[in-house]
Amino acid sequence: MEAFNTTCTPTRNKAKKSSRNTKQWLLILNCLLVIIGNVSGPILLRCYYLHGGNRKWLTSWLQTAAFPILLIPISASLIIQSSSSSSSSSNTKPSLSHLLINPSLFFGSVLIGALIGADSFLFALGLSYLPASTSALLMATQLAFTAVFAFFLVKQKFTAYTVNSVVLLTLGCVILGFHVNGDRPSGVSKGEYASGFVITLGAAALLGFTLPLIELVYAKASTKVVTYGLVMQVQFVAALVATFVCTVGMIVNNDFQAISREAQAYGLGETKYYLVITFAALGFQAMVLGNLGVVFCSTSFFSGVLLSLLLPIQQVFAVIFFKEKFNAEKGMSLVLALWGFASYFYGEYKHLKKRRHRSSSAAENGSLSDP
Repeated sequence: MEAFNTTCTPTRNKAKKSSRNTKQWLLILNCLLVIIGNVSGPILLRCYYLHGGNRKWLTSWLQTAAFPILLIPISASLIIQSSSSSSSSSNTKPSLSHLLINPSLFFGSVLIGALIGADSFLFALGLSYLPASTSALLMATQLAFTAVFAFFLVKQKFTAYTVNSVVLLTLGCVILGFHVNGDRPSGVSKGEYASGFVITLGAAALLGFTLPLIELVYAKASTKVVTYGLVMQVQFVAALVATFVCTVGMIVNNDFQAISREAQAYGLGETKYYLVITFAALGFQAMVLGNLGVVFCSTSFFSGVLLSLLLPIQQVFAVIFFKEKFNAEKGMSLVLALWGFASYFYGEYKHLKKRRHRSSSAAENGSLSDP
């Protein structure tokens, strides 16, 4: 028995290390998806509005409508997992039910999808009244909402650094609110601008609730192991439900019939109209899949930090492509946001350093106690 334990332990440690490395690479991949989608999606959506687009439910629908593309990686994942299960155990045939989403994850995905659909509409509606840079700054406040909901839903632990980052981001939003009419787009009334401000804050709050909810759904899943293949299936179901919600809105609002007319009258031309909405849909799909993946590989709070961290990039693109004003309030808000990010990452660095020190101390104590 002792010989068995000594040969089994290195194998188990090797498997753990391999799993940890895989998760790190998945985290990097999903961070890239979030970066690509979070920068391209809102910018293309604002481009749609600036050049004559005016269908709110269509832009909501675009944020999840590209979900069928997920069938490709999901199918590949099922084939790979099924074949690896077959080769590892020749006596037992792998059950497909173990590779597919179970009832608890399915119903959790339906709830997440309904929330994503509502959040997509709020975000699209707010963006129709606000400059892309202002919308980005307001959406950055989702980190504060994520922190609050993560504390209650998944018992997220906070340090002085994370609390400081949340406070700084909230202050940035308050400062931005002092100058609500300074960058109002032409054709947008004061009432519409104020509505866009409040609606976008509502979208940030709903996103801040959804991210910890995703983490909670993973934690409460009845399956023993939540794999990345299951994460993609969760995303597929959630996007399907969100798209259904927005499709109902489009049907009621006659948006499907209006697409061809809107394309013909679009300021950049009909071809570019379809290119803008197509790439916007792909960008948002990358962002949503990346968000779910980041929560799976890390935490909902880190996902919120990553989304807020992309704020400066959105700001730069909005100013470059749309010639938006960058006033003192936006500059102050941006500085506070970056300060908040720096505080969070410094806190995480100290926490990681302390955890590694504990692990090395425990390993040394264990080796000394061995005969």
